[in-house]
Amino acid sequence: MCTVDGDQVWTYGELRQTMRRSEIERQVRLGRLSHVRRGVYASADACADVVSAAAHGGALGCESAARHLGLWVLDVPKLHVWMHGDRHQYRHEEKPCTCVAHWDDAPRRPGFGLPSVPRVLLQLFRCRGRERFFVALESARRQGLIDASGLRSLRARLNRSGRELVDFSRPDSDSGLESLVRLRLRAFGWIIRTQASIIGTGRVDLLIEGWLIIEADGRANHESAALRHKDLVRDANAALWGHVTLRFDYAMIVHDWDLVERAIVTTMSTRS
Repeated sequence: MCTVDGDQVWTYGELRQTMRRSEIERQVRLGRLSHVRRGVYASADACADVVSAAAHGGALGCESAARHLGLWVLDVPKLHVWMHGDRHQYRHEEKPCTCVAHWDDAPRRPGFGLPSVPRVLLQLFRCRGRERFFVALESARRQGLIDASGLRSLRARLNRSGRELVDFSRPDSDSGLESLVRLRLRAFGWIIRTQASIIGTGRVDLLIEGWLIIEADGRANHESAALRHKDLVRDANAALWGHVTLRFDYAMIVHDWDLVERAIVTTMSTRS
């Protein structure tokens, strides 16, 4: 997520609305402004991705915009740039550019502003597929970055598959891993609660059919002795109340899902 507040890139014309030409030149000499390309300037503390997108000719879009906004996204291998239909694509690196350009007919936003959250999610669905769209959507709902009106607008622009995902989404998922697990287990028809509170245990990531706890440990280091001990105590307390706990980390959920799914299905079959 970007930690820089406010605008970071401007055209020369936009700067001239508040500064004289001599002042712009002075800010460049002092290193407070930098040239991005002809007629475009960036603040010294601007995010690198924002500057790269402006150098390409547009603003951050799709998964790059989602990450910039603080939405939960899977690994992002390339820079996604939102290009307005009336903009020109620039070559901005000596090596071949690997940016993914998103051309659409959206109304042009001032300067280099990001797309709206509904448009970011729409680009994600069309470009990166159902799962990446879904985890970002639930993250946006969790953080209050998309309201009921935005959801209606987004839903109206999606196909049937996308509309089903909007309807299936909830605002209570605490991480993209929880969203991903719940989506992938959808076909089994189990009742799955997220961030469920359990007596003697506390809040758990996912609770399936009222007894199987799924903990998604994410990317953080959960191998320290203190954290490992805390997890073991939680699992033991859960067992006292008749619950079974399965723990999976980021790598397992994202890259070894077959193993995760088999473990869950086999465990669920013990009480069928």
